[in-house]
Amino acid sequence: MTRSRAPRRPGAPRLRLSLLTVAATALALGATAVAPTPARAAAADDIRINEVVTTGDVDDSIELYNKGAASVDLSGWILKDDNKSNQYRIAAGTTLAAGGFVAFDVRAAFGLGSSDQARLYLADGSTLVDSFGWDKHSDPSWSRCPDGTGAFTQAPALTLGAANSCGTGGGSTPAAWPGGSAVTTADASGVFGSDLSGLYQEGAVMWAAQNNGTLWRLVSDGGGGWKPDSAGGWGTGRKLRFPSGSGAPDSEGVTVTGAGSSAGVFVSSERNADASGTSRLSVLRYDVGGTGSTLTAAKEWNLTPDLPSVGSNLGLEAVTWVPDATLTGAGFKDASTGAAYDPGRYPAHSGGVFFVGVEGTGLIHGYVLADSGAFTRVASFGSGMAGVMELQWEPQAARLWVVCDDTCGGQHRTMRVGQDGAFATAAVYNRPGGMPDLNNEGFAVAGAGECAGGVKPVYWSDDGNTGSHALRRGTLAC
Repeated sequence: MTRSRAPRRPGAPRLRLSLLTVAATALALGATAVAPTPARAAAADDIRINEVVTTGDVDDSIELYNKGAASVDLSGWILKDDNKSNQYRIAAGTTLAAGGFVAFDVRAAFGLGSSDQARLYLADGSTLVDSFGWDKHSDPSWSRCPDGTGAFTQAPALTLGAANSCGTGGGSTPAAWPGGSAVTTADASGVFGSDLSGLYQEGAVMWAAQNNGTLWRLVSDGGGGWKPDSAGGWGTGRKLRFPSGSGAPDSEGVTVTGAGSSAGVFVSSERNADASGTSRLSVLRYDVGGTGSTLTAAKEWNLTPDLPSVGSNLGLEAVTWVPDATLTGAGFKDASTGAAYDPGRYPAHSGGVFFVGVEGTGLIHGYVLADSGAFTRVASFGSGMAGVMELQWEPQAARLWVVCDDTCGGQHRTMRVGQDGAFATAAVYNRPGGMPDLNNEGFAVAGAGECAGGVKPVYWSDDGNTGSHALRRGTLAC
């Protein structure tokens, strides 16, 4: 669907070109680009405009890709639209590694309209490196397929900073599951019913969020699976409420911080089931001590005003927490400042960043959630998939797992912080060979302490409760 757009920012009139004319113009311009030295010519030949976003939450963004075998210094290079007077100069010290991706938010310099161009120049401002033109807005992304060499197409998902989504397999060819192919059920028959979603393993406890506003505390069943904890009112799960004590959060994801569940269990919710037609994109903290059948949120961070509109059942499917120390050690860049992430900038918070995944857009957003209830978005990036159903931080491998359900054939991706300070795809995996294409909305990875014979357990929750089982167990290489 073509998206509408507010009138263009002041500047020269837009060129109104057919797609064939635009393509021919781009090729002609690219053919005349001549760098002043052989070294710069080689560098210019390797850097390509790879993705352009003109609308939505990360509009006016241009991604570059290095298809070469060596890093390239982009210091001072210039991005322009179709108006020669508009320019965005890339900061000094910016390098792009071989095979790397880097995205630039150019909205402070110029806007990208429905009929426009993205052009890349060397620092001299006159040597054209690459260009791409279009005559309608991205929906959601204009992406090269394959990366760096292919033609531009309307891709099914935003993937800024990562491999392009060029169909169901994404921008990278999926590899076999990095563990055993065998998968077994991990719950007794008929325990949970449908709609079991997010998972998080905390040692000997598995936390599970169910869409009907229920939080489960699960313990070992003695046979490699899980069962509801019979103590503390957890036998049939505990019902969740918003801070007012009313409503029923459509609970989708669950996580804890480095302080453990004693400091609260955090749940992502996409709406209030009592007003199911309205989005309410929230992260809620629950104190899980004591007994009783109900838990009222101690705090809510309602992110709805800060995120693009999505269908009420296409919101926050996933949440995970990454420690500040890990992010600063990896050189994570704070998108709100454009500089290295500095936890000291933010008032009392959890000691980390919460990353949430949106089903309807496939985007992942990082937030610092202050204890006061305030929040700051410090990252937004594409998952490379049509939707995000689960996020899981694996500290032992320092990687972010991103999981899609049967919408994407059960694909899993891992992401790490790259040289540019942004998360980018590290690997793409198919689901285990022994698992059908289930509606898996939850995924949990056991800790390093459970490694045995070179593998450790992983678990999935099946929203569809296929065969009356909602939990399954497999293995992952340590």
